[in-house]
Amino acid sequence: MDRRDFLKSVALGGVALAVGAPAEAAEKARKSVVKTAESGAGFALWQIPSQVNTIGNSYVFLTNKGRVLVMDGGVDKEVPYLRGFLGALGNEVEAWFISHPHGDHMGALNEILRQPNGLKINHIYHSRLSQRLLKMESPYDAYANEFYKRLDETSIPVTDMREPGLELKYDGLNMKVLGVANEELSMNTYNNSSVIFRVWDKRKTMVFLGDAGVECGNKVLNGPYAKYLDCDYMQMAHHGQRGCDENFYKTVKFSVCLWPTPTWVWNNDQGKGYNTGGLKTFETRRWMDEKGISEHHVSTVEGLWHLS
Repeated sequence: MDRRDFLKSVALGGVALAVGAPAEAAEKARKSVVKTAESGAGFALWQIPSQVNTIGNSYVFLTNKGRVLVMDGGVDKEVPYLRGFLGALGNEVEAWFISHPHGDHMGALNEILRQPNGLKINHIYHSRLSQRLLKMESPYDAYANEFYKRLDETSIPVTDMREPGLELKYDGLNMKVLGVANEELSMNTYNNSSVIFRVWDKRKTMVFLGDAGVECGNKVLNGPYAKYLDCDYMQMAHHGQRGCDENFYKTVKFSVCLWPTPTWVWNNDQGKGYNTGGLKTFETRRWMDEKGISEHHVSTVEGLWHLS
């Protein structure tokens, strides 16, 4: 989904940032793995900023024993930077997780599956949407089906998560799936079928909401995995606007916000000035102020952000 389509979808209800060479940034960060392990952390995390200032969602994990995991990856135009970053980490991804089949989340992986260029991926996890749901967001279904076709044809093992509750462990990193595709939610269909992940080690906990909409978020909030939503770090749903609702954010306990958000969404500025657009980012920001949260990491404002 490009910028124009993103703004269109919002209306319907539904400057490139330089952060340094990816190889240099990743190599420097890789040297911190020993320090990370010695400190007792099970993994390090990077929030990858968009290089083209577009919507996207991209996180890279490095376990205390050097294994690499990726969450989403962003749009296809992010591939050169992402390749360089992953190349410096060994050019091998133990597991790649896709929240849902919008191009700003699976576009990079779709392109890498088309042309791997030596990047090795050992496993892919996602939660497949039915054709009934896919057709509800035409013409995006064509791109989603292209992605699914590549998943069907790849030799890489692919797990289609049909039920929440899956637990995975990669060295000192633990993961639990709290929500999967929701066939019964026929509104805001792709976003409301975002996979919701909890990731933790002995020192920190975090939850990744993808683009979860109100109904998707509340399904988990009111379900058997609600207690796992409480965390230290919360990835803000749908780039921080028109995602989960006020009740969700004020009910769940967390203390730091991760915003995979371009500047024009963060500032609600689509060309006419600060907070003049039709996005709801400032509403979410107000909720966080009212909640007393003061630590925010915004991908295209802060740049490459690292946590160990």
